[in-house]
Amino acid sequence: MAEVDEATMVALIGHKFPGGTRRIEHWENWLLTDCAGIEQLPDGLVHPVSLFHVPIQGAGTSIADLFELGHVEGAGSVGLDGYDWEYFGPLQEEVDYAVEGSVLEVERMTAPSGKLYDRFVFSIEMRSPDGVLVARVTNHWRFRREQ
Repeated sequence: MAEVDEATMVALIGHKFPGGTRRIEHWENWLLTDCAGIEQLPDGLVHPVSLFHVPIQGAGTSIADLFELGHVEGAGSVGLDGYDWEYFGPLQEEVDYAVEGSVLEVERMTAPSGKLYDRFVFSIEMRSPDGVLVARVTNHWRFRREQ
């Protein structure tokens, strides 16, 4: 676990991801749905499980990039405090979505055990080709810190 001061972490608030576009191909949606063990959705609708990875990829970043940004060295240093998935319209296969996001909140905190961690919240939006907001994902992570 990397040591990093609170000011460095708080300075990440407002950090924008590179952004980009992301298309969910039919084969990808089929595999995700099959892995979840449920029936395919009708009319090219995308299974919600895609929101775990598609927005991050579409925003031009990766889990490894997010770990580097947060000064953590791997999954053992990161906890998931929750995620919010908001749908404003249907997510469809074979559509090029514009994707952008940023870091919303960073707060240094102390757990009941006395260990330090940084609460790290980022949000990513997906827009249809005509600019309409279709989905927003807000992730709440916990970066463990050494004392």
